[in-house]
Amino acid sequence: MALGIYKWWFGAILIFMGISSQAVEAPAPHPFFISITEMNHNQSEQVLEISVKLFYDDLEKVLSAEHKVMVDLNKPKDKAQVQKFIAQYLQQHLRIKLDGKAVTPEFLGYEIEREAAWCYLQVEQVPSIKKVDVFNDIFFQHFSSQINMMHVIVKGNRKSMRLNNPDTQASFEF
Repeated sequence: MALGIYKWWFGAILIFMGISSQAVEAPAPHPFFISITEMNHNQSEQVLEISVKLFYDDLEKVLSAEHKVMVDLNKPKDKAQVQKFIAQYLQQHLRIKLDGKAVTPEFLGYEIEREAAWCYLQVEQVPSIKKVDVFNDIFFQHFSSQINMMHVIVKGNRKSMRLNNPDTQASFEF
């Protein structure tokens, strides 16, 4: 039983990570809801680099519902407006404290890769990090089975945590 569950999760993660043999123009419905957020402290640049990987069809649904307009991430009519929607959404639903101090990541942009939207953010002027506290409720209001995976890398030390809806808080100490 445990092996079957492991195989299902492993297969689901592989599909989400884009390891499939077919390129998909419009994503097929998927049986699970997951996001992956990776934060990497680039000590030499003094920047916390953040990437958030989401199913882009879910992101379109959420942004369309919240802004009452049709959002198309592949061929946006107004890319600046779509980027603003994504930046606002992530600012509300992914909040970060570094060593107890709240920071506001700068949204850099997004790109589509197969079924996923990669959203890029950064926090500048971060010489060192001892503790990262994260509030992450991405898509929780829209998908009851949403899972948010998080990976934080500081000085090459990687720590990970999974948040199952409705859990929203994670803490990483280095």
